[in-house]
Amino acid sequence: MLKKDVEVFKQAILNEVEGYEFYKMAAYNTPEEDVKKAFLNLANEELKHIDWLKDAFKKLSGNPDDKTTLALIENPPSPEIFRWNNLQTKNANLAVSVFGIGIEMERASVLFYENAKNETTYDAAKQLFEVLAKWEKVHLDQFSRAYDDLIKDWWMEQGFDAF
Repeated sequence: MLKKDVEVFKQAILNEVEGYEFYKMAAYNTPEEDVKKAFLNLANEELKHIDWLKDAFKKLSGNPDDKTTLALIENPPSPEIFRWNNLQTKNANLAVSVFGIGIEMERASVLFYENAKNETTYDAAKQLFEVLAKWEKVHLDQFSRAYDDLIKDWWMEQGFDAF
């Protein structure tokens, strides 16, 4: 793999570590147990992503054009965290803020992987970065839907009726 491809993996892992710390901090700043549990689930998903990225990096660090190695890399774990029917919170400020920041983190991740895919010369790395961009796009869509629901609660908390 090229040095810049290695740097992509290093940055991707760091991004996941930052996400983990962010969601953990959010969990410990809410008094509501259900919301705390939801944020801790988000944090734990980031840990799974770190493990997946490390494993994928090990498998690709040999010969990046080896199709057999690429075939051994399973798809990223499905985010099981978004099965909430409707996240209700008494303090919508925190939830809206966390999801708003989460949206920006996911949007930046999509762009990061799309750029990495366009800049690498190795087909195996291109395929992997494309999978990762799609993975983050799914997260972005899920965060956006949750945010849209939470923002309604936030506006109500501010004393505004929905238009």
